[in-house]
Amino acid sequence: MSFTGTLAFGHVGLNVTDLERSLGFYGDVLGFEVLGEGKEEGRRYAFLGQDGKLVLTLWQQAGGGYDSGRAGLHHLAFQAESIDHVRAAEAALKGRGATFAYEGVVAHAEGAASGGIFFHDPDGTRLEISVPKGAEEAEAPSGQAPTCGFF
Repeated sequence: MSFTGTLAFGHVGLNVTDLERSLGFYGDVLGFEVLGEGKEEGRRYAFLGQDGKLVLTLWQQAGGGYDSGRAGLHHLAFQAESIDHVRAAEAALKGRGATFAYEGVVAHAEGAASGGIFFHDPDGTRLEISVPKGAEEAEAPSGQAPTCGFF
């Protein structure tokens, strides 16, 4: 028997090594607001969102940075309103010293209208901010393969 109901996206939970550093990155740089935070038995956590809606939970419980060679989260993608918003996020991230997988806005594949920026959070978690259209002139670093596949 399979589930036949409708599922909607809820939120994503990320393990982090340093909650304060991650709050600065996701809050100050990416613009998420702290909806709540706490400490329980020495463990810290925070709930982040936009317009009062929960988007991310951060859990300070990781002993090391992101490992792309382990099963689990591949990358986390956010959709921006426009290519100009993607470029504004890129400038804010560069100002914060974020590391990028590619230089500038790139297309999702050759000839694609969609594209964005691909970068890492302070723990190395792979992130993307993209748009469904507006990147028609951007290069595609992986040819026809999905740009978000192996960064």
